[in-house]
Formats: sequence, C-alpha cells, structure tokens
Amino acid sequence: MPLVNTKEMLQKAYEGGYAVGAFNVNDMEIVQGITEACSELKAPVILQVSAGARKYANHTYLVKLVEAAVKENPDVPMALHLDHGPSFELCKACIDGGFTSVMFDGSSKPYGENVEEARRVVEYAHKYNVTVEAELGKLAGIEDDVQVGDDDAQFTDPGEVQDFVTRTGVDSLAIAIGTSHGAYKFKPGQQPKLRLDILQEVASRLPGFPIVLHGASSVLPEFVEMVNQYGGKMPDAIGIPEEMLREAAKMAVCKINVDSDIRLAMTGVIRKYMFEHPDHFDPRQYLGAARTAVKDMVAHKINVVLGCAGKA
Repeated sequence: MPLVNTKEMLQKAYEGGYAVGAFNVNDMEIVQGITEACSELKAPVILQVSAGARKYANHTYLVKLVEAAVKENPDVPMALHLDHGPSFELCKACIDGGFTSVMFDGSSKPYGENVEEARRVVEYAHKYNVTVEAELGKLAGIEDDVQVGDDDAQFTDPGEVQDFVTRTGVDSLAIAIGTSHGAYKFKPGQQPKLRLDILQEVASRLPGFPIVLHGASSVLPEFVEMVNQYGGKMPDAIGIPEEMLREAAKMAVCKINVDSDIRLAMTGVIRKYMFEHPDHFDPRQYLGAARTAVKDMVAHKINVVLGCAGKA
C-alpha cells in the first residue's frame, strides 16, 4: 500500500485501546530495523523525521528510504511524519516533498500565535490530505533544536484543549503530562509519574480525539549500562516506566514517540561490537548489529508498551 496519513490509524488506535509507535529515523539502518519489526508483528507505524534529521540526511534521501520501506513491506500501514516543525514554512516544504503528516510545534509561542499558525498549517495540509499534529504545554528536555529547561516546562491546561482544537482544526494533539525529551529525564531517587489525571480530563473534553505523547522513551538501564561498559560516560538516568505508558495507551493516547531508546540501543551495541572486534573496519558489520538492535527495541515497544501487534 502507499504511504498513508495518520487519520485512520489513530482512529483505530483510539477505538482499540492501543497506541501506534512514532519512531524517529535518521538513516537506512534505523528505517530497516523499525519496518522489519513492524512487518513481522503486523503493526502500523509512523516514521518521523525531525528538523535535525532532515538537515543531516537530506529530505530527498529520507523520503526515498521510506518509499523503499513501503515497497518492501506492502502490508504495513506507514505514515511519514515531520516531528517538531517549528514554522509554517518547514511544514509546507515537507508537505510539498511527500510527507503524509506534519507536526507544527508552536508550544513556545504565546497561545494566540500557536493557534493562528497551527490553523494556517492545517488549512494548507488538508488540501493535500495531510494530517496535522500540534502541541499544548511544554515538555522539559532536549531533542535536536527543541530545548526546554525544567523551570520552563508546563503541563497542558485541559481548559485550553477544546478551544485550541476547534479553532485550529488539527487532527491530533500532543500534551505535556510528565514525559520529557532526551535520555536524562529524572535523577536517581526521583519517582517518575505521568499525570494521568490531566490525560483523563483532556480526554473528557475531547471525546474520541487522538492524543500524542512526546518524550516517551523509557531509557532502559541495560542500554545505559552497555554504553558505559564500553567507554561511555552517561550518568544514571531514569525514564518513564513502561507500565505507565501502556496505561496511557489504553486511554486516549494513540501515538507514542520513541527516539532516545533507539539511539541508546544502537550506540550500546556499536560500542560493544567495536570493543569485541577491534580489528574490524567494515561498517556493514557494526551497522548490521545496530540494525538488529533497533529491530529488537521496536519489537519490544510494540509488545510491551504500544499494544499494536496484529493491528496493521
């Protein structure tokens, strides 16, 4: 099947009490690992590209990689999504360039500006059957060009969501309920907690409407340990417990973003491979191991967190 937008897959996720994984892609190995796992588990998937990834790998290369994945996995519904588009211009460029879904991130702007620019993106995107995600609230942490300090983070105000969705016409909404971008989410001793009460209030105000969680990597300790064992210097970090994410996926959360867990899995495996095979210099060997690590990580997320196996 051709690339699809996110409308139908997120509607099915809402009705079925599961979430679709939105996995950030930067290169061929990541695309292959993600889509191979989804094909084997018969899971729908959103392949998302940040502004930073688009600069690194080039828009055209990334689109062609995703098109190849669609051809190789014809039974998997796939959407190509822009993650954290900071402007109308970037969203438009991605729509014109073959993306089937975009996120406009105006969460750093005053509420009125966020509404107006999101509405402008929606008006353009819907002409081309492209779905639009927007964000209310601010997540702490760092992801590419998105940097928000702990003091600036803000939970989503449930009192704003209905007005925002009505005025903008967006197709899904990312909210801030305690997740955080990047690997360093909480310090040891802190108790990670999702504000499921806020999620419930948002869901009651937007019945049937798909909600999105950013910053939802769990920072699995085995990969942090692997990175450190083979020469890394990552501090101890605690991510969002996977059982909390699964609970959110049973509620109104229909799309869960995963990026840091993939990066950690790849980095840990490559460090281990290079340590154990110091005389090897063929990138296909250590990148092949990294691709397998991505595949295994995505399969784990599908089975344990998302609940979308067999939903393609």
